[in-house]
Amino acid sequence: MTNLIIHYFDLFGTAVFAVTGALCGVRHKLDLLGVVVFGCTVGVGGGILRDAIIGAVPVAALKDKSYLLICIISALTVFFIARKLSNLSKVIAICDAVGLGVFTAIGAAKGAVYELNTIGIILCGVLTAVGGGILRDVMSKSIPVVLTSDFYATASLLGGGLFCILAGFTELADFTKFLTVSIFVTSIRLGAMYLKLRLPVARCADNDSAERIQ
Repeated sequence: MTNLIIHYFDLFGTAVFAVTGALCGVRHKLDLLGVVVFGCTVGVGGGILRDAIIGAVPVAALKDKSYLLICIISALTVFFIARKLSNLSKVIAICDAVGLGVFTAIGAAKGAVYELNTIGIILCGVLTAVGGGILRDVMSKSIPVVLTSDFYATASLLGGGLFCILAGFTELADFTKFLTVSIFVTSIRLGAMYLKLRLPVARCADNDSAERIQ
């Protein structure tokens, strides 16, 4: 029962991320296929990268057809009702924060199953949560949002660290650890959005210096 609940959370996160990816495709004025590709990339890209790196093959997204089906359905929905979704930007942002927390917890848990060290577990969580978005931004020729956004990848890193701490408490149920990490990451992300917090941004002395570095 617990694994089934986590699986449903995973599918929810996949759908939310697919929606954000498809919206990016719409903003870049891609055709129908392009929007679907962006939706699938963000929805399952992070998980595919994670599984490929740790040797969990065939990757989960290609073993369970529900992942790609949800991505395709979500992307098609966005393509046809994109104008109406503009009024739901806050709702989508909140759902995206929830998806970030869910994917971080699931990725870290999979890293633990494969007996990775602490750094490996944390990076598994981060890669699952932000890998698809990085691929999307590279495809759209943009600097990855996770390197410039307010406490996005940072929230995932902290969540991965919390998972490693909780792993030492063997009396805690796996679902409790999953839920705790998910809520922790989501709360940090939402708090940063509300307070408009962000990490310090790198600055050059002047524009000429920036041009010389480039």
